[in-house]
Amino acid sequence: MLNAIGWVATAVFASSYFFRQATTLRRIQAAAAFLWVVYGFLIGAMPVVVANVIVAAAAVYSSFTAQRRARLSQLESEPMPMPGAKS
Repeated sequence: MLNAIGWVATAVFASSYFFRQATTLRRIQAAAAFLWVVYGFLIGAMPVVVANVIVAAAAVYSSFTAQRRARLSQLESEPMPMPGAKS
C-alpha cells in the first residue's frame, strides 16, 4: 500500500508535464505533492513531508496568481464602452 502511494504520486507528477497550460500543470503538481505528503507521513519521513508541503503551496499559489493575471490581462484588452453609447 505504501509503495502504491509513492508510485501514484510519481505518475501524477510525471503526467503533469503533458499538460500545455501552465495553470493545469501547476495544479497537477500540487496534487502530486499532496500525495507525497501523505506518503511521507505514512513512512515517517518529515523531510519528504516538509519539502512537498512547500512544493504544493508554491504550485497552488502560482497557479492562482497566473490565473488572476490572465483574467486581468483579458479585462484590460477588452474595449471600454463609450459613455452614452448603446450596447
